[in-house]
Amino acid sequence: MTTTAPAIELDDTVPAGSWVTVKRGLALSPELRTGLGGTLALALIATAGRVVVPIAVQQVIDGGLNVSAVAEASAANGSTSVDGSTFVDLGFVFRMVALAGLAVLITAGTTSLMHLRLARVSETALSGLRTRAFRHIHDLSMLHQASEQRGALVSRVTSDVDQISRFMQWAGLQLLTNTAQAALAIAVMLFYSLPLGLAVVAVVPLIALTIRWFQKRLDAAFLVVRERVGRMLAVSAEVVVGAPVIRAYGIESRVRGRLAGAIEDHRAAAIKAGGYSAAFSGAAEMLSALVIAVALVVGSGLAVAGSVSVGTVVAFLFLAQLFVQPVTMLGEAVNEAQTAVAGWRRVIDVLDIPPDVADPGDDGQALPAGPLDIEFDAVEFRYPLRGETAATASGTQALRPVSLAIEAKANVAVVGETGSGKTTFAKLLCRLMDPSAGTVRIGGVDIRSIKFRSLRDRVVMVPQEGSLFRGSIADNVRMGKPDAADTDVLATFAELGLDEWLDELEHGIETQVGERGGSLSIGERQLVTLVRAAIANPDLLVLDEATSSVDPATEVRISRAFAHLTSSRTVVTIAHRLSTAEAADRVLVFDEGLVVEDGPHSQLSTDGGIYAGLFDAWQRGTAG
Repeated sequence: MTTTAPAIELDDTVPAGSWVTVKRGLALSPELRTGLGGTLALALIATAGRVVVPIAVQQVIDGGLNVSAVAEASAANGSTSVDGSTFVDLGFVFRMVALAGLAVLITAGTTSLMHLRLARVSETALSGLRTRAFRHIHDLSMLHQASEQRGALVSRVTSDVDQISRFMQWAGLQLLTNTAQAALAIAVMLFYSLPLGLAVVAVVPLIALTIRWFQKRLDAAFLVVRERVGRMLAVSAEVVVGAPVIRAYGIESRVRGRLAGAIEDHRAAAIKAGGYSAAFSGAAEMLSALVIAVALVVGSGLAVAGSVSVGTVVAFLFLAQLFVQPVTMLGEAVNEAQTAVAGWRRVIDVLDIPPDVADPGDDGQALPAGPLDIEFDAVEFRYPLRGETAATASGTQALRPVSLAIEAKANVAVVGETGSGKTTFAKLLCRLMDPSAGTVRIGGVDIRSIKFRSLRDRVVMVPQEGSLFRGSIADNVRMGKPDAADTDVLATFAELGLDEWLDELEHGIETQVGERGGSLSIGERQLVTLVRAAIANPDLLVLDEATSSVDPATEVRISRAFAHLTSSRTVVTIAHRLSTAEAADRVLVFDEGLVVEDGPHSQLSTDGGIYAGLFDAWQRGTAG
């Protein structure tokens, strides 16, 4: 029976609205509210400072220059050359220039301080968002993690969050300050001249409709771009990690075609989104020109009619520029905003996946001290389909009702053909997944009510393939006990009889293992993972015995380390080599999700059942 988990994909087909996404994102990043009042106050000061220059220009023209007197004198003298000191109040002009200069300095200072505060707050908040996302991924069951492409998950908490960071530090602030600048410019225009101000305001609905039309299309386009980035990164990661296999099987052309397809999909999506952005930028320029033209034409007409002064018209042109400047920048800002919203939505999608193996936290229990026994009470497991939890799963049944008890300090071997349910049994025992029905108890406590910290300290699983992290051998061993000193690490190697192997390495425990342990052989990686498990000193050890072929010397070392590791604690081993089952106290035989045989090797090997057949086949294979 095959128990391959069905793909569980994150659903982006019906995305939430942009404002809903932003509100959710802000709620998930409470750090963004730190010092927000002060940052907004600085933004308002910086925005208000920008309208001082147009006001100063109007005051200089209308108050510091007597334009009508200059015109009269020029007409009377028949010349345009007049004594400027008679018609210019230089003191007033200098005061206005000084005031405008001071406003510019204040605006520059508050803008710099505002950007600095926002950079600090946004990076702190987004670091917290990354941390929460990674922690949530770790809280997901093995089903979700196995069915999602690793590169796609990583992109959601790296490149997608980077897009949010860029938005918060530039485009978000621009949208905020530019909106305030446009509103303030309109308010000052209406104060100076209601008719001229209303003429400019009449263009606002057209601007709003244009922005809304482009915003909807940019939203959808940039969501596709972020999805394609995730897929491209996922395929790229597989190509890099799987390079040895690709070369070994000579499938470079096929893999390159797949990678080229992912890159082309991203290119096409990015070009489409870029097309909308370019069109929006062009539309913004046209709308800006329209506002200036309206202000110039209407203002000139009102000035000729004597309704407004020349200084007011000139100031209006400056104010109109302050109003349209945000519109011209809106294309790039909305571009960044939609990219950020798409990224935020993808991060939220991860956080919205319910953690079906959630830590009970402070409400949970700690495992009792001493050796641990195990109880499976009518335990079943089905693979969940999309949107289902373990409790509501209706997919392939990997484990049928299993009821059994394993006494403390027992050494139990679990055997069965591929797809029989033995690996599912082990994962439920470590709470890498939760059962669809029934209860798993360790030390008499329901495993779902055990605090993760207590469970991970007392129950350790050694996977079939030794998984190592970049760093030294000592660094990887300390994953089992972070506070272990070098002497503790060396003592554990000696306890497992691996000190001779360690002495063969030039740098001993400081030997670098490389990416994913690639500097060590398969067997050597397995040795390091066994030491890591031993130094953790668990009371319950779950071993998924390695099937990889290793050299005879390494196999002897692994067997000897196994013997030391499995003494004086409860051990459950998924046995692929039946010599392991032969040495166990008890053998559980799985078939189609059921425990069909249970007993010592000496009994099961002569009963003529499934185990006897497996043992005979194994003996013939080893003899040959």
